[in-house]
Amino acid sequence: MKKGKGKIEKAVSNTVFAAVVVILIIIAAVGFVLYATKSTGPATTVTTTVPAGTTTVTSTLTKPVTVNSSGAFYNGQVITFQYTAQFMCTPPATTFFPNETNQSKVAMGCEVGAGNISAFPKNAAPVFVLVPAFAGLSIFGVTQLGATSQGFPTFTYNNVTYIITTQCGAAGTMTACPDHMTYIYSPAFTAVEQALGYKNGVFGLPEGVLPTPAHDHLVTFTTNQSIPWYIVVVLVFDPNIFPNPITGQCQAIVPSNTTNPTANCLNNIQALENAMMTYDSAVGMANAKNPIWTTLVNTDLQVVVPGITSPSQLMSATNSNMVLYFSDPAIYPYPI
Repeated sequence: MKKGKGKIEKAVSNTVFAAVVVILIIIAAVGFVLYATKSTGPATTVTTTVPAGTTTVTSTLTKPVTVNSSGAFYNGQVITFQYTAQFMCTPPATTFFPNETNQSKVAMGCEVGAGNISAFPKNAAPVFVLVPAFAGLSIFGVTQLGATSQGFPTFTYNNVTYIITTQCGAAGTMTACPDHMTYIYSPAFTAVEQALGYKNGVFGLPEGVLPTPAHDHLVTFTTNQSIPWYIVVVLVFDPNIFPNPITGQCQAIVPSNTTNPTANCLNNIQALENAMMTYDSAVGMANAKNPIWTTLVNTDLQVVVPGITSPSQLMSATNSNMVLYFSDPAIYPYPI
């Protein structure tokens, strides 16, 4: 009889422990959203029931509003972007893709796939946009594709799902950054859509047009003065080197054949240069079922910068026509 009672007590303890873990995960997620967004307006009560039979967690969130700042990485540190003006896309997408008139119209002329630095303002500097492409289609902020309701992508490995928090959530979500383009056209998007059997676009958008994906930022200097910054898109396929947006540190979550799986943590420009030339077995394991990787890359390079094959080109070439305006003072934590 005592032996049976022990089993029951152990089962109850395990159930309660599981419930507590779930509660902590919920609290952590809510805490990050409250950190990443300034709040105002009427409160909305959200009740989440944990499947432990007797435990209910109630969290009160307030409606977030857009603020003109976000985070970024510089030289291993987390700093602040302070946005000062609306984005621009120059020259328009039809300059590079003349047959995509409708796509360009919906995307307000913004594209990824080609660029002309001479068309940018003379004092424009590069900002490297780190897209967690290893998270697959969830980067576009659509919950049906695995994104969270806050606009963050998710990544599943070995039956464990990770929420990939980013400095900017996907466009159109509560964590999207201000003064960013809502939609972007890219021939790479077209290729992935067609590989999945979609020939006329998705979500009511023209073929090759999708929301701006969730992403982080990396810069090579700081300034208190607002200047134009042209976007260089970086596709990150190794989850071990994608930094936490708050701490700037990386975590090894996929087995690697390298001595230090997080050595190229993308919080500084040298790490990006190294990652462009580093092959890691973690990439293949992390992306085996990822249509972005299988369609566009299918190589074990940690990162791919579309159209730029050498680290020596990073400061003199681009792969988009997009320009943002902001200052990037070395302030941490960034304002919310």
